[in-house]
Amino acid sequence: MAINNGYATLAQVKSALRISDSVDDTLLEQAIESASRRIDGYCGRWFYKTASTAIKIYPFDYYNLPVQDIANTTVIVKVSTAGGTPTVYDQTWTQGTDYQLEPLNSSLNSEPYNRIVAIGGKTFPIQITPNIAYVQVTAEWGWQSVPIDVTQACVLLAIRQFARLNAALGIVGFNDMAVQVKAVDPDVRDLLNQYRFFAVA
Repeated sequence: MAINNGYATLAQVKSALRISDSVDDTLLEQAIESASRRIDGYCGRWFYKTASTAIKIYPFDYYNLPVQDIANTTVIVKVSTAGGTPTVYDQTWTQGTDYQLEPLNSSLNSEPYNRIVAIGGKTFPIQITPNIAYVQVTAEWGWQSVPIDVTQACVLLAIRQFARLNAALGIVGFNDMAVQVKAVDPDVRDLLNQYRFFAVA
């Protein structure tokens, strides 16, 4: 099988396990993809990059629009000024003139943008008509590249899930010794905690 949006490669996991044959490649690939999706769930975000996709957003502030991670700088922001249903996005804003992507130093840290700020006298329309998404943003969502900490966490999780197939009732045996598999790997947790996204309701 092919790994879909995985945060580690088959070669990386096999190297960590010191495996040179291909007998368990399918099981390892499944473990890598499963580990990657567990990381998405734990962090509340994903670290791969999507194709350019338009999403509709409800603005709650005239100047600041929090968004999911944006991986690229080529972003199209459209705004509905008329309201009503169906929503017609009749204004296309210009980057650098009507809005800017923040944080401004995201490229220095290889991190995504997560906020669109209205500038140049522009404001986001809010409360024209309740429950209408007045902003449409087209972008590549996610991260440009997978952070090394996330890759390392994925390797550890994939190894853990692969080993779990031989761990009846969560117990792994080694000759005269048995070790219980704990629910949360503290090393994985420590690697990922800095990337967790907590939404504010």
